Amino acid sequence: MTAAAPEPDALDLGLPAEVRDPGLPEEVRIHEVGPRDGLQNESALVPVEVKAEFIARLAGAGLRTVEATSFVHPKWVPQLADAEELAPRLAGLPARHPGLRLPVLVPNERGLDRALAHHATDIAVFASATETFARRNLNRSADEAMAMFRPVVERATGAGVRVRGYLSMCFGDPWEGPVPAEQVIRFGVRLLEMGCTELSLGDTIGVATPGQVTALLDGFGRAGVPVDRLAVHFHDTYGQALSNTLAALRGGVTTVDASAGGLGGCPYAKSATGNLATEDLVWMLHGLGIRTGVDLRALVSTSGWMARQLGRPSPSRTVQALLGDGRD
Repeated sequence: MTAAAPEPDALDLGLPAEVRDPGLPEEVRIHEVGPRDGLQNESALVPVEVKAEFIARLAGAGLRTVEATSFVHPKWVPQLADAEELAPRLAGLPARHPGLRLPVLVPNERGLDRALAHHATDIAVFASATETFARRNLNRSADEAMAMFRPVVERATGAGVRVRGYLSMCFGDPWEGPVPAEQVIRFGVRLLEMGCTELSLGDTIGVATPGQVTALLDGFGRAGVPVDRLAVHFHDTYGQALSNTLAALRGGVTTVDASAGGLGGCPYAKSATGNLATEDLVWMLHGLGIRTGVDLRALVSTSGWMARQLGRPSPSRTVQALLGDGRD
């Protein structure tokens, strides 16, 4: 009996089939957060050389915004305590990949000093739309956190550094429950007014549904915030990340946060599971005929490689489908 020929994988067959939706953007910028938001929730410390190679592989796969690390105190996020050691290893990447941006998270002015010492061109600050999470995550009230960020943003923009604002708990909080849209908009507008060029709306515990997403975007529009200043950041706790992303795209959003291999969570909210997997996002976007600049096969290979470094399969459904067990 002749052995059956191996079944070709979906990409070999030209899948996903592209069906363009004229109501959606023609291009989406993916803000890759795996090396920072993904790895910060790992129980084991990932060697700095592995992190550097992970970032280099992501850039090689076509991602042009890769959030590299956080200049937070090692006591609070020990998984990212090697930021000072990692930064020099990435110095040559933008020259090899024109247009590559490597944002870093900073919690305060001391973090900004460290980032500037390593010639950061993009930083991010992280605020909370709820009081309880602000106190648990930042050890201060939501208003006090805003006051702490203002000099950081002003100094960074004065130095020609682009600043992104993250706003956590935009749809639901594990201690406070549903979060009123007006509350989210109030804090979001404050971040933009202090100088953030972009605001990422975070569904930190993954409880949002598409109707909520649409309503929040509409609310920002009524508040005078252009949709091109907004990004979305969904976690997939209840399997809603892709449907929420599609709702955001229909609302005009063109920047979507995602994490290669679906890595991530939040060390200060146990109910926050992994981020939207970048591969799953790219599969959907390419099927909709939306340009991303990402080579999906190279990205899947990278996440398979990273899963092997972590010693477990990738939670990304696309990685699992194309690699079998989610590893190389």
